[in-house]
Amino acid sequence: MEGQRNVSEFILLGLSHDQNMQIFCFVLFLFCYAALLLGNLLILVSIRCSSLFHQPMYYFLSHLSTLDICYTSSVTPKLIADLLVERKAISYGNCMLQVFAMHFFGTIEVLILTVMAFDRYAAICKPLHYLLIMNRTRCNLLVLAAWAGGAVHSFPQFCMVIRLPFCGPNEIDHYFCDIFPLLKVACTDTYITGVLMVANSGMVTLVTFVVLFFSYVIILFTLRNHSAEGRRKALSTCGSHITVIVLFFGPSIFAYLRPPTNFPEDKVFALFYTIIAPMFNPLIYTLRNSEMKNAMRKFWCQT
Repeated sequence: MEGQRNVSEFILLGLSHDQNMQIFCFVLFLFCYAALLLGNLLILVSIRCSSLFHQPMYYFLSHLSTLDICYTSSVTPKLIADLLVERKAISYGNCMLQVFAMHFFGTIEVLILTVMAFDRYAAICKPLHYLLIMNRTRCNLLVLAAWAGGAVHSFPQFCMVIRLPFCGPNEIDHYFCDIFPLLKVACTDTYITGVLMVANSGMVTLVTFVVLFFSYVIILFTLRNHSAEGRRKALSTCGSHITVIVLFFGPSIFAYLRPPTNFPEDKVFALFYTIIAPMFNPLIYTLRNSEMKNAMRKFWCQT
């Protein structure tokens, strides 16, 4: 703990040192963040103020929108503000809080996506028992389990990082505090800690992705027995989910399921799962969903 007190803040090297590039990124990410907030708030209000909130799929979608806002807000406002200043500093406490928030909300989002896949499996493969399987009590328990899973994953990560001694240098080659960049600047042997981090974050990401993959394989296989109209509607819904999963899990697997070291591409891939994918979620879930579009149109026209 004495070693930690030698570093009271970290310097984030950010995305680029080029001034023109930083201005471009500021405008781009400010637009992305505003679109993300507006889109997810629009979904939240439209679902909460319509009968869709009582349907399991939209109940989970409202939670996903909430998590998109929380997850991205743990990183993006700091990134946008840093693009306007030369010295991108973050205090030790805020850095540790950012590590915890990223993994806490990120894991919950991953688990909510898994719950949504289970909901689609029940709706398509067990249509006669769907309302019995996905009753409101079970939906609440699944959401609670996702939050508990986020805590179980993030607290061990946080405890391992906060025990690391930092005595200088304090420059982090990233635009936010993440585990692998912090391991690089810790003044101790971090090999075992890095392996434990990969085992935790990497395996959670991989196992969840495999479960989601096989869930949708089973769903697509079951659709062979449905009518053409039923297949079209189911594929439209599942297509939205699969698109979100690919956008989120592709970069995440690269970031965490690998040896604990830094690569130049890390920052680019991190942009996908911290900003780009959450920004596209509202578009993906609304543009391909007629019920969602009708609910939004009805509510906002009345307003």
